[in-house]
Amino acid sequence: MSELIDGFRYISYIASRWRWIALSCAIAVTVAFAVSLSMPREYTATARIVIEPPAGTDIRAAAAMSPIYFESLKTYESFAAGDTLFQKAIAQSDLRALMGARSIESIKKRVLKVGIVHNTRILEISATLADPRKAQALAQFIAESTTSLNRSLTSEGDQDLIQGLEAEERQARAKLDQVDAAWVRLLVAEPVEGLQAAISNSSDLRSKLDEQASGAQLEIAGAAERERQAPASELPQIRGERSEAHARADAIRKQTESLDRQDGERERLLAARTAHRDRLKAERTAQQAALSSIEGRLTQARGDAGYRGERLKIIDPGIVPERPSSPNTSLNMFAALLLGFTLPVLYFAVEINFQELRIRARRGTHALARND
Repeated sequence: MSELIDGFRYISYIASRWRWIALSCAIAVTVAFAVSLSMPREYTATARIVIEPPAGTDIRAAAAMSPIYFESLKTYESFAAGDTLFQKAIAQSDLRALMGARSIESIKKRVLKVGIVHNTRILEISATLADPRKAQALAQFIAESTTSLNRSLTSEGDQDLIQGLEAEERQARAKLDQVDAAWVRLLVAEPVEGLQAAISNSSDLRSKLDEQASGAQLEIAGAAERERQAPASELPQIRGERSEAHARADAIRKQTESLDRQDGERERLLAARTAHRDRLKAERTAQQAALSSIEGRLTQARGDAGYRGERLKIIDPGIVPERPSSPNTSLNMFAALLLGFTLPVLYFAVEINFQELRIRARRGTHALARND
């Protein structure tokens, strides 16, 4: 109950001094209004760039991009906030005459603000200056320069890739030309058609020789049979015929052996030439496939040029601001009102506590005096 009484006493004490509180609020608001009017006006223009994903990216994947991807987009903040780019902007907008002899770092810290909107692909570039037109021109210039820088970097990367693929294509084509030249020389120096025809003709001749050898053996066998049954007067003739048959059989055998040796040499030579031709043909096919693969990659790289990385597009170059961003008179007056109310209330709270302590001290002193 005593705490409730103390609360009422505190509120009553504050309410009894409302004029002082009102006067404090009025003075604070008046001072804030006067200071706001005396402060120089500054205007903020904002340009916005959308960072589009690479061409060919699945829309569903783009819609479900992870926070890591959004964090990686902060790389483009460095593009827009680079010292070299801001130095060009100073020269282009003639900010030295407007900002005075300050360092580039201090001017950039005061004038430029760059940031990715949270969980979006929007890059905001804000410029704050006393001249609203120059503020808008500065924001637009940095936005255009940022997109141009990204486009040039992407183009350089594409050109490096294309030049590398072109070098690979030239090497692959040179190797294929070498293999083609070796193939042509092989066809001329190591023909196989003549060998194949000779082997085929030799096979036919071998068949005929085999028939002749069989006929000679039959004649020898027949002569031997007749020699056993023939009278003595016919034996010389039969023996002569048998000798002729033996001689013919020996000639056929020698011819057959010679033909076999020639066929063996031809077959070995044909096998060597065929193996050489197969190896060179396999190498030629592999080089053709390699060249075709590189040409396909080169065609795709040329078609994807400019669309491989993220693409920056200005969606809002900003407008010339009509209302100043600083000073914020309403906010300053509200803060002054809050301060003008809080300070006297705190002062009176401390004052009433000291009064309470003094009253208790006096009561304690009177009580001791009565007891004495």
